[in-house]
Amino acid sequence: MWKGNCPGGDQEAAIEGPGGELGGPGNWGLEDAPDLLARASLPVMLPWPLPLASSALTLLLGALTSLFLWYCYRLGSQDIQALGAGSQAGGVSGGPRGCPEVGRPGPRSPGEPGEGPRAEGLVSRRLRAYARRYSWAGMGRVRRAAQGGPGLGGGPGILGIQRPGLFFLPDLPSAPFVPRDAQRHDVELLESSFPAILRDFGAVSWDFSGTTPLPRGWSPPLAPGCYQLLLYQAGRCQPSNCRRCPGAYRALRGLRSFMSANTFGNAGFSVLLPGARLEGRCGPTNARVRCHLGVKIPPGCELVVGGEPQCWAEGHCLLVDDSFLYTVAHNGSPEDGPRVVFIVDLWHPNVAGAERQALDFVFAPDP
Repeated sequence: MWKGNCPGGDQEAAIEGPGGELGGPGNWGLEDAPDLLARASLPVMLPWPLPLASSALTLLLGALTSLFLWYCYRLGSQDIQALGAGSQAGGVSGGPRGCPEVGRPGPRSPGEPGEGPRAEGLVSRRLRAYARRYSWAGMGRVRRAAQGGPGLGGGPGILGIQRPGLFFLPDLPSAPFVPRDAQRHDVELLESSFPAILRDFGAVSWDFSGTTPLPRGWSPPLAPGCYQLLLYQAGRCQPSNCRRCPGAYRALRGLRSFMSANTFGNAGFSVLLPGARLEGRCGPTNARVRCHLGVKIPPGCELVVGGEPQCWAEGHCLLVDDSFLYTVAHNGSPEDGPRVVFIVDLWHPNVAGAERQALDFVFAPDP
């Protein structure tokens, strides 16, 4: 029952039961009701403190974050399938046979990077290394290409007339000829540099007769009547040729979309002698566009890309997607002289900046 009084005269109740616990059995009367109500109105102490609940929530969020990071790691670490059909390409820059229109001067030796079976593991490793260093963000098309999307490596599964020899970037708008407005800045810069580029060609030109030793800087012809002098070859600057062609080199340095750090990137003079013909060729990738600046265009020259004919004009640029089957020919007479085009490899305008950075990393020239 009630017992004890406080010194100040206030009566303090203690409910008595076995063990002295609140709620234990005891003998209470009606007179005890006010004190029981007072006891019931006291604040209730939760058995689980709030700091402990906050810690549990923090642990839960940490676990979810760790799970998400583990998932991203697993997603990025999947083994990327080989670029199998790349072994059919005759090098990064050229067609399967003969002389490419500005590219590597000939078939690669088995030890060179960027070709067929050796490129298979190299591309996979470099793409994973890029993702570890940076991110997979914006890499959807590049990842699908590396995982062996349809038509990768130049098989006939793309369009039949579009057969890039090494790397096919999916969902990229494609047409044999690209509008000039797609690369307006670079086109206008090259056209304004035409007089300087023409002077440079005059300084390095020769008779192309084949009876004299090949001049310094010119690549050996791998097909009859096909010569080239490269300022950039497979993403590498050729310092001696750049010094001999200062006007052309200055124009290249001003371009915004030149593939200057990529094995798909080349720039230089392409010469085709009367009677020469290159037929049924395809470039290595659809991620680039080749800009042809006409330097000397005699009558009887032919350019057909993806079944569509076009004509060069001196001092004017054509943008060509050379991942389509193409044919170039000089059907003129010997008196007409050679056909001369200054060719520059530009990024396809629909390849995003993040994709360009990744492809520059994956296909960077070997040191």
